[in-house]
Amino acid sequence: MRRQTHAALAKPVTPRTIGRVLVGGFGLVILLLLAAGLLGVRNIGSIRATSAQLMEEQVRISRLLDAVLRQQRAINAIYAGFARSPEEFDRGALLDQLEASDRGIERIAEAAADEPEQVIWRDLYFAVTAFSGEARRTIDVPERQTRLLQRLLGAHQTVLRLVDRLVGVQAARSLRLKGQIEDVSARLLRETAVLLGAGLALAIVFALITFRLTVKLIGQLEWQTGELSRVSWHLLEKQETTARRFSHELHDELGQTLTALKANLVSLGQRENSEGRAVMEDCLSLTDGAIKNVRELSQLLRPTILDDFGLEAGLRWLCDRFQTRTGIKVSFESSLSGRLTDELETHIFRIAQEALTNVARHSKAAGVEVKLSSADGHVRLVIADNGRGFEPRTGAGGGLGMVGMRARARSAGGELKVETAAGKGVRIEVRIPYRARKESER
Repeated sequence: MRRQTHAALAKPVTPRTIGRVLVGGFGLVILLLLAAGLLGVRNIGSIRATSAQLMEEQVRISRLLDAVLRQQRAINAIYAGFARSPEEFDRGALLDQLEASDRGIERIAEAAADEPEQVIWRDLYFAVTAFSGEARRTIDVPERQTRLLQRLLGAHQTVLRLVDRLVGVQAARSLRLKGQIEDVSARLLRETAVLLGAGLALAIVFALITFRLTVKLIGQLEWQTGELSRVSWHLLEKQETTARRFSHELHDELGQTLTALKANLVSLGQRENSEGRAVMEDCLSLTDGAIKNVRELSQLLRPTILDDFGLEAGLRWLCDRFQTRTGIKVSFESSLSGRLTDELETHIFRIAQEALTNVARHSKAAGVEVKLSSADGHVRLVIADNGRGFEPRTGAGGGLGMVGMRARARSAGGELKVETAAGKGVRIEVRIPYRARKESER
């Protein structure tokens, strides 16, 4: 199990991996919500279409009923005309009303041609036609007989019964249509609620899965970062150890050998003739140059002044050497008191060394300020030049040297900040927790 865990953690985690997990998880959530939204919109459209269709049918039924009721009122008026006294009886007006009634029933029959209750509508048409015929026959009789009036009354009552029946049927149909609208709305509402609930549940599931995967990837990333930090610290430690050993070997072994060689050459030069003495002098000059180079290499690899006198003296020596070698004026100020741990002094010295190297290579500066101080439990190193600087977004300050400085600051438990702009120089500030050297390390 441990081996499998380490194997899983050892898989490289990149921003692209985390991005794919996040895009995949939230993409599925968004797709589910879009699907739910689209279905909801479709259901709303369906509700509107169904409601519009049913309302259109309801309006048509209402218009037919209104026409039937108007026809009923017209027939009632005609029948009432026959009940008037002979003095008030108006034959021409009744004939006009009968003509209007015939036209009205024809329009109603045409409008109701597609209605499902065709038997009732047909019976109504025939009943109104029969009433109209009886009414015309009664008008043509000079003295209206009781038998004719009774037949007209029977036709009139038949029309009224059919109208009442149609009104009842259409009222029931209206109620049925209303129930259909409510049923459709309730069904679509249930479907929408179920879909939204399912979409929300699946979205929560996918979000949890995405969250767990992201947490796992972040854990792997933290593990990788820890591994890289340990490897980085191990390499820095090995580098310092190798530099210290190599510096001592250069100084102690090769330096002493060259010094002895120089002494022998001096001794030989005193005993040879003038031509041999010239060769000896040339050899002595080369030997002096070699001794000087060995001492300089030894100091660059691991300045003995840093081990012997501490960080402040080491930085002062570094600034003096930098000014001598490059011609760039260096102002050094220090308010640090006491010695720091060997590890901390080494990190700060190497950061300053790399920062000054970057100044010499890239800044085209005329001057550099180096300030070392301690306050609030931290050691603070500031290196600022008046060179050309760079635009932060261009990443010009993201080279290996800057990466190495940041790695050293993090390894020491501190942080490194870079402030720069084109034409305004570069300011590097390092803050590291203060750790004093123990008596056993001195």
